[in-house]
Amino acid sequence: MSDEEHQFESKADAGASKTFPQQAGAIRKNGYLVIKARPCKVVEVSTSKTGKHGHAKCHFVAIDIFTGKKLEDIVPSSHNCDVPHVNRTDYQLIDISEDGFVSLLTENGNTKDDLKLPTDDNLLTQIKDGFAEGKDLVVTVMSAMGEEQICALKDIGPKN
Repeated sequence: MSDEEHQFESKADAGASKTFPQQAGAIRKNGYLVIKARPCKVVEVSTSKTGKHGHAKCHFVAIDIFTGKKLEDIVPSSHNCDVPHVNRTDYQLIDISEDGFVSLLTENGNTKDDLKLPTDDNLLTQIKDGFAEGKDLVVTVMSAMGEEQICALKDIGPKN
């Protein structure tokens, strides 16, 4: 046996998987699916009949939840697909820095400063305008597969 001590890097995710398996035939419209290593929201599902050689196939049309790109996949309905763990969390907006990062207030009173402003122009102008007017804004952050992005905005009234 070796006398050296092993060094472990802490990753803080406790080894939790970013996805879980689900049978392709059980995935429905508005569900989530991983296509080409991207987390997607399913917008259309069609199932073909079993052919001469066996498997019914599911044809998925889905939109990447972060980039908005349309992706398609065809999977035998009896096979497993990866489904991403998708979380939505609300944070109060504290500040917007010049370099495009936002400062958010978490539930436990800490700040979260590692998120960029969204790339969606409509949402971006809503956030910037609302912040400039001094409104109290709550942003919804969607996270999946190690990525996070602001996806929605709520106005909870003017600052006191």
